[in-house]
Amino acid sequence: MKRREVIADPDLKKVRRALERAAERALALGKRTHTPVYIYRRGKIVDVITGTQRRRAA
Repeated sequence: MKRREVIADPDLKKVRRALERAAERALALGKRTHTPVYIYRRGKIVDVITGTQRRRAA
């Protein structure tokens, strides 16, 4: 998200930070439990814990 927009709704103002906190917690949980945490990076699904790409289902 590169563009900043003025948001009038007070609830929506908090969404970005809430998503960032959720992502941080998911990453910490994945590291702690050795569980894959997948993200979409440059058109590919990648496990950020191991750095490997996810294979497509047959």
